[in-house]
Amino acid sequence: MSDDDLLEKLQKEIRACHDCEERFGYFPHPIAFGKKEAKIMQISQAPSKLVHETLRPFNDPSGKRLREQWYQISDDVFYDPTCFYITSIAHCYPGKAKNGGDQKPPKHCADKWLAKEMACVENEVYILIGRYAAHYFFPKENFTEMIFEDHWLNGKPTFILPHPSPLNMRWFKMYPQFEAERMPKIAKRIKEILEIPYE
Repeated sequence: MSDDDLLEKLQKEIRACHDCEERFGYFPHPIAFGKKEAKIMQISQAPSKLVHETLRPFNDPSGKRLREQWYQISDDVFYDPTCFYITSIAHCYPGKAKNGGDQKPPKHCADKWLAKEMACVENEVYILIGRYAAHYFFPKENFTEMIFEDHWLNGKPTFILPHPSPLNMRWFKMYPQFEAERMPKIAKRIKEILEIPYE
């Protein structure tokens, strides 16, 4: 079986997984997007409710901020499966929390699927989005400090981002240097990897 076939088989298994249906109280829709040759593997926390409904990753206000303001790339580039492999700690929308955000992504989902995905994808760089994604791989590190540092995961350069959710506005105001200084450097590296001219 070829590497492409292995990843396709794995993605079919992921999309057929309904382990959390009873826990969530609704029929889950696992999301895993991309091809083995994707240059960037993006791992976030969990799909949003809108992604759950549309089955299109980061098809929400958080995704719009991520693509347009932070990465400064087009939808066509972001959704090119040879550019980005898009997955998350929890592959399904985990439901709403009482504080207005989403429930904590169940760790067992990542334990079951994520290492297998990472073994199939030949990416050059990892991007981890949100506290849960960062702490899954770097559990003892300070999240905010990690955002302003470069890291290595499986021998590959790794960038850590705060979640681009509108609910994170307080953090953005506390750390304006992220959008002013740190993110432009990451965006430049993304464009270098994807061979997109940087303005």
